[in-house]
Amino acid sequence: MRTGVTVRLLRYYEQRDLICPQRRANGYREYSEDDVRLVGRIRTLLAAGIRTPMIARILPSVCEDEDGVLVPCTTELADELRRERARIDDQVAELLASRRVLDLVIGAAPGRDA
Repeated sequence: MRTGVTVRLLRYYEQRDLICPQRRANGYREYSEDDVRLVGRIRTLLAAGIRTPMIARILPSVCEDEDGVLVPCTTELADELRRERARIDDQVAELLASRRVLDLVIGAAPGRDA
């Protein structure tokens, strides 16, 4: 598959208004090269921890540089992405704190190795 994702994921992206492929007369979807590039952008943003509702909102304001790296096209988007990174940082800190507590509980178990 040209996009590198399953048909199920393509349908999911379409349901979330992230992509809008053309339809042939027989109803089959036809994905353009722009759609393929768009799926790549979506996958990159998902890998960065951004949720699909936010992706739908910011996707029109994300560009690619000559190396294919995603770049925010506006300062407002860059600021929003910084806030999103801070949210992820907070989640990481919470997970690390949870792991420390769990390590304490595991360490207190008699005869158990961590």
